[in-house]
Amino acid sequence: MALIAALMLVWLMVAIVVSVLIRNIGFQPSAWFFLSTEYSIYYLTLLGTPWLIRMKGQVHIELLTSLLSPLLLQIVSRTVALLATLICIVLAWKGLDLMMVNIERQDYDVRAFFVPKWVLTVVFPISFTAMAIEFSRFIFGKDIIHSGEAGINE
Repeated sequence: MALIAALMLVWLMVAIVVSVLIRNIGFQPSAWFFLSTEYSIYYLTLLGTPWLIRMKGQVHIELLTSLLSPLLLQIVSRTVALLATLICIVLAWKGLDLMMVNIERQDYDVRAFFVPKWVLTVVFPISFTAMAIEFSRFIFGKDIIHSGEAGINE
């Protein structure tokens, strides 16, 4: 998923450069450029987040966790991971429900092109399930999310 997100990031760069070049020579770029970059931003965010969680790249306030004792840090960090896992499970479930409704209703995203909405919502259950798995590693594994040292990752 992170590789797909990385490829989409490359596509964003190429599409923006090509779109600007086309505009500068006096033509109108295809609406597909705009639509594909918009979808790419959305997809790369959701597809790249599980990898970001695995690498402990999510944002958190280290100033507070640096004041905790090692035992309390373990408890707080695992509780945060538990809450994040539960939230991701709920979002995956709701995303699956939304995707199924989109398929059932045959909803379309109508802009420059008609795109089935399930193409957009299919990424919710996949990504949030992967995020829940990654957060759950910090509940049950040896490693925790928080380092307990302020400024160590700057």
